[in-house]
Order: sequence, then C-alpha cells, then structure tokens
Amino acid sequence: MNQALRIAISGASGRMGRALIARSRSDRRVRVQRAVIDARSELVGHPLQQPATPESLRYSNGWEGAGALDVVIDFSTPVGLGNALDYCLTEGVPLVVGTTGYDAALRDRLMHAAEHIAILQAANFSLGVAVLQRLLRDAARALPEWDLEIIEAHHGRKEDAPSGTAIALGETAAKARGTTLDEQAVYAREGHPGPRKSGEIGFSVIRGGDIVGEHIAMLAGNGERLELAHRATDRGIFARGALEAAVWLSGQPAGHYGIADMLEGRLQGV
Repeated sequence: MNQALRIAISGASGRMGRALIARSRSDRRVRVQRAVIDARSELVGHPLQQPATPESLRYSNGWEGAGALDVVIDFSTPVGLGNALDYCLTEGVPLVVGTTGYDAALRDRLMHAAEHIAILQAANFSLGVAVLQRLLRDAARALPEWDLEIIEAHHGRKEDAPSGTAIALGETAAKARGTTLDEQAVYAREGHPGPRKSGEIGFSVIRGGDIVGEHIAMLAGNGERLELAHRATDRGIFARGALEAAVWLSGQPAGHYGIADMLEGRLQGV
C-alpha cells in the first residue's frame, strides 16, 4: 500500500469513534479524512484535537462535501448507519459496520447494498474473539455429544445480557451442530429445572467492576473438559480490529463479509 487509505468515521465522538481516531494516528496505512457525528452534537465544527490549526480536521454533521474516500467505518446509531449507507451506495465506498441494535428493515437494506458495495459487519472486532469463534465451530462439530456452556463477564455498567459476542458464539456452535440457537439456548436455570437436555447450549453471565470482556466456551464430556477462552484487557483491541477490517475490506469486491472472512482471506493472502 503506497498511499494511506482515506477513511471516514461515522460516530466519531463516541467511545469507539474516539478510539479509532487515536489508533489511526499511529497507523500509517490509514488517514482519517471525515469525522461524522450527530447533527445535534455541540461538537459539530470543533477540531478533533488541540491545539488546532486552520487545517485541523473538524467534526462534521453529515456527508455533504465529504470528498473522495476509500472506506467508511460506522460505530454510530441506526440513523447514523442509514445515512452512512446512503453515502457509501452513492459513491461506491466500502462500509465497515460496528453499529448494532438496528431493525429488520435496515438489516435488509444492508444485505441488498452488499450486492453493490463491500460491507463487513461484526458484533465484536477483536481478532482474538474471531479466532475463538473459529475454534469453537470446529470443536462443536468434532464433539457433538459434549455439553456446551458459554460464560461471559463484563463491567457492571453493561446493560444487555448475554453479550452480543456470547450470542454469536452460541449461534456458531449451534450451526456447526446442524441446529439453531433458538432451539437449544438456555439463558437461566434456577429452582429445579431438572436434568440437562441433550444439545442444550447454556449461558451464564457475570457483571462487575471494570471487566472489559471475557468469554469462555466450555465443552464438557465424560471424564474430560475442554475450555476455549478469550479475555480482553484493553478496549483498544476493538479499534485495532476495526482498522484491520477497513484495510482488508478496501480491496474486496462487493459482498457481505464478517471477521471470519477477513481471517480466512489473511490466511490465504487475499
């Protein structure tokens, strides 16, 4: 790569947006050229960092006048994602999607858009979690009779449970076993639930302190147990993974991709 990729960050003032901007400053492969935030934000028009100069990049409230871009990374809101998607479709720009919580209509729009531009979506941009998911897929397929439990831990401020990553792990394992998570998931056990049913995928949730994120997939057989685990200690790993995804996606044809596709492509040198 001779020239830095010109990237835009949608949701640039959020936690992930700020992490991406900070990470990009030490990554010579990319250059942030547009930083889009909610039009109602008081940061619109303010420079991304101080001290500022007349040439300093400033927060923008939209995509008008964005100029030529190589890839867009979105960690905003469903509305912000929709606006970013409109821009990417019009300009033919690849889109990395980290935003969650959108409805079925926007999900369908993303799937249809992937017929025209490259789109990579992920609930978790940790490269380690992506490898964990790959390992769990193989283990669940190789050990179909073993009981599977997924344990996740996060800081006490996290509002949803189980985590999106835990759900994704469960879906991966269920698919590897020829079933669905809807059919096999057990999210709570208390009182006298009775013996475990064959094929169940159980979930346990821990909340407390400042835990960044931990996920353990436990496969229990008779007389032995296999545990696959990932522990995040620095939120910067998610920004690093998103930038890796952006660099990889910039060279891909139109299509719908996930982190697993990126890993596979890296293994094959694509």
